[in-house]
Amino acid sequence: MQQAENPELARYNMIEQQIRPWEVLDERVLEVMGTLPRELFVPMGWQHLAYADTEIPLGSHGHHMMAPKVEARLMQALELQPTDRVLEIGTGSGYLAACLSRLARQVDTVEIHADYSARAGAHLHALGIDNVIRHTGDAAHGWGEEKRFDAIAVTASMPVYHEGFERALRIGGRLFVIIGQDPVMEAMLVRRLGEDEYAREFLFETRIEPLDGLLPPAEFRF
Repeated sequence: MQQAENPELARYNMIEQQIRPWEVLDERVLEVMGTLPRELFVPMGWQHLAYADTEIPLGSHGHHMMAPKVEARLMQALELQPTDRVLEIGTGSGYLAACLSRLARQVDTVEIHADYSARAGAHLHALGIDNVIRHTGDAAHGWGEEKRFDAIAVTASMPVYHEGFERALRIGGRLFVIIGQDPVMEAMLVRRLGEDEYAREFLFETRIEPLDGLLPPAEFRF
């Protein structure tokens, strides 16, 4: 089994060669990503690419870990505070939940695939992370409207934006989501300004796979 050589050096190079050049300057984000062992969350056989500028297959269901620089931009955009309660849609490997857990008070993470959730839980437990609450279910159209969150991170794309997630924000809360279909997708930050008032800002172009449970818009045919 190949592993990342000298993980400390690999993390340093990831920060300096990928993340800082992508305009991530939040020192708390850089510190978390520079110390958290990403190789523990990478599927067997892929550890040698744990810190590479690439998406890594999760081994089933056709999903991938996001590239590190996208994870970093996501966390920076959310402007997380130590008192924040965060909702993550799409647990995946558990790596981003682990990062979020070090930036916020509590993380609720939702995963539609039970095997992903179980593996992520084992990784989080191995690191002694106890402020992540895992849920298994379909959150494609929203989650936790009976609760309000300071920040929400959606880790897969939405072909067409819907308002299901932003309604779970507290006033002042922030939502990160990627909107669109190949070849054009854009990361968007939503801020809840009031009970019925939101501000939306596009941040950068990227591409990730779509959120399970959402269908692309039907093509118009003559």
